[in-house]
Amino acid sequence: MKFGLQISSFSWPGGPEQLGPTLARVVRAADDAGFDSIWVMDHFFQIRGIGRPEEPMLDGMTALGYMAAHSDRARLGLMVGGVHYRQPGLWVKATTTLDVLSGGRAWFGIGAAWNREESEALGFPFPPLGVRFQLLEDTLRMAHGMWSGERGTEEDLHGHHVRATRLMNSPQALSRPRVPIMIGGGGEQKTLRLVAKYADACNVFGGPEKIHHKYEVLRRHCEEIGRPYDEIERSTLQNVHVDANGGGGADTPAQITARFAELGDSGAQHVLFSVRDVWQTDKLGLLGETVLRDLRDL
Repeated sequence: MKFGLQISSFSWPGGPEQLGPTLARVVRAADDAGFDSIWVMDHFFQIRGIGRPEEPMLDGMTALGYMAAHSDRARLGLMVGGVHYRQPGLWVKATTTLDVLSGGRAWFGIGAAWNREESEALGFPFPPLGVRFQLLEDTLRMAHGMWSGERGTEEDLHGHHVRATRLMNSPQALSRPRVPIMIGGGGEQKTLRLVAKYADACNVFGGPEKIHHKYEVLRRHCEEIGRPYDEIERSTLQNVHVDANGGGGADTPAQITARFAELGDSGAQHVLFSVRDVWQTDKLGLLGETVLRDLRDL
């Protein structure tokens, strides 16, 4: 089992002046604790369920570049990019840049997006869901083409909405055979079908029974197109509130270990932690010394 950290809130002590130093400290602590990947959201406003829209939110791609300079080992990515925020070619170019500057540690996390409020507030077009899925497939096709060295097919060049003429990508990504692609979301008819066709990993939400069901749907899509199911890494994002002694309503490391072991039994291979009060970096050290250590061999 592998482990990732998602940084989902920047409501940290010290205000804007301390966001950079605190983010650097969190990233270094996660890298040192043994997390295999570190992620940030791709939003303009804070999202419901985590905080108020007015709370601090950093641009995801810019943050990842900063994080690359403050880490050495963990892979870095968006959990996940909203496809309509950037043109397909820019998505691939920006992710390639991250991969090159981080020494081959980028993930390409992408999804069909959902947050109409923030897009309309800042003047971003928010196409209908069907169009966003077409844009997602165009982006995935172009990613395969650009990361294969200008050997794109006609579909890579001319998608549902994209008309390209040359898929040059220089410098090329360092990751081989390409930057790994993760598609976020558990939609059974469209999202998981795109995972089976184009992605190296998926990310779904929920408890053991729900994620097991989603993985089985993915397995069926793989069987339909003739792709080995085990080629796709199965991840899940989970909220974590940890305290060594379980104080303040938090779980102890032992309780988290037991819960995540069930996720492993349900098919999860890469568990992403969204840690409450992650700016308290001793929590990351505690997780590394206990939960990550105990679950590493699952």
